Amino acid sequence: MHFTLKHLDNSTKARAGIIETDHGPIETPIFMPVGTAGTVKAVHFRELEQDILAQIILGNTYHLYLRPGTELLSKAGGLHKFIGWNKAILTDSGGYQVYSLAENRKITEEGVKFKSHIDGSTHFFSPESAIDVQRSIGADIVMAFDECTPWPCEYGYAKKSMEMTHRWLDRCCTRFDSTPPHYGYHQSLFPIVQGSTYEDLRRISAYEIASRDREGNAIGGLSVGEPAPAMYEMTELVCEILPANKPRYLMGVGTPANILECIALGVDMFDCVMPTRNARNGMLFTSNGIINIKNEKWRDDLSPLDENLDNFISNSCTKAYLRHLVKSNEMLGAQISSIHNLSFYLWLVKEARRRIINGTFTGWKNEMVQKVSERL
Repeated sequence: MHFTLKHLDNSTKARAGIIETDHGPIETPIFMPVGTAGTVKAVHFRELEQDILAQIILGNTYHLYLRPGTELLSKAGGLHKFIGWNKAILTDSGGYQVYSLAENRKITEEGVKFKSHIDGSTHFFSPESAIDVQRSIGADIVMAFDECTPWPCEYGYAKKSMEMTHRWLDRCCTRFDSTPPHYGYHQSLFPIVQGSTYEDLRRISAYEIASRDREGNAIGGLSVGEPAPAMYEMTELVCEILPANKPRYLMGVGTPANILECIALGVDMFDCVMPTRNARNGMLFTSNGIINIKNEKWRDDLSPLDENLDNFISNSCTKAYLRHLVKSNEMLGAQISSIHNLSFYLWLVKEARRRIINGTFTGWKNEMVQKVSERL
């Protein structure tokens, strides 16, 4: 994997670059649709590639390990071939599921014992097995195994957890460097900065992660309930420490406004379930603001979902028709809403990139943050 910085914004820390992978280039800043179990919910891969213009998607190690399982993925030749996706894939390590399964897991120095949400069976993830599973999945970018602390989090626990995450990272690096990729193409390992919302811990963790000199770096443990200003403060601090010549990935973030503000702080990569999850509940993100398509005000509105998007669905489907589908509980409603929201997210980062390159990012960003936060 190779990362090249192409442009820097004059008045913020926003960057435009290119990540070269064996499954194609990724223009940054980029948003990665979340394909939890080998599918981006309600969206076909043809639409991901041709309409949404996704360049990389995210897979979930925990879910793919449980179902369909690494044996079948290995037999298929990896996740790319199993699902028919020829562009890049990033997998998380399962650390976030450790966070979300608080009622059904036990953390020790060796790793995490947890119960399957599917059948209650007991399983164990260690730093080594998390790497092995991601090797079998075949992601282009694999994440180090970490613990994502909740918010709020006591200082003592955050410090102890961060230090264990660093020890787990050493084990991840050792395993990763001693095992070859399974399918003949390059895989990269990204470590993850932790430390909750404590400035000194974030600083320590950022320096630790930077010292490992991997091909890219991630910022975890944010967007877990903390106020947005705290997220921005921690992100800015970490971005000042992480090396500028490597991509920076802010995990699980977030709203369109979050993404714009964090691009301005120097982040290159984002993912979030929000565009598809909210789409299934009738919430649309547009360049003019947020729409609850179930509201009566859209019943007779024959205007397109978003006239500013160069996308067939967003330009051809009217608000009235989509409202009809959603209110009728037609599956097509969730599909159209999901395609639209992902198209908007990809449009947003593509437009941010264009503005960084032509020198108009700051004014446009400030205007767009206000627009995309408004409920219409």
